[in-house]
Amino acid sequence: MSDESWGFALPAFKPEEALLKLRRDLRELGLTERDGCFERRGSAIARAAVDGSTLKVAIVKRPARTPEWTEKTVKDSAQQRDFLALVKKNLSGWSDADE
Repeated sequence: MSDESWGFALPAFKPEEALLKLRRDLRELGLTERDGCFERRGSAIARAAVDGSTLKVAIVKRPARTPEWTEKTVKDSAQQRDFLALVKKNLSGWSDADE
């Protein structure tokens, strides 16, 4: 990208609003929310929480009773969309036998 200024700035990232949207999107994927953790058939899949001016999100490497988490910090809407896309991709790749 070039260093040109287009005369406008990106909208400020609002983590509280982003969390509400992320929660809604994860529920649309068929996940159930319990205590800030999103599950499918009792297995933890993802979690999200506001941390100051960012969102702290995490996704499991594989569904398991004792999950191993991969954590990320979301600072803007693009990173939030990327996280949601990762959750969708992983959910489609995991079979029922993985849980």
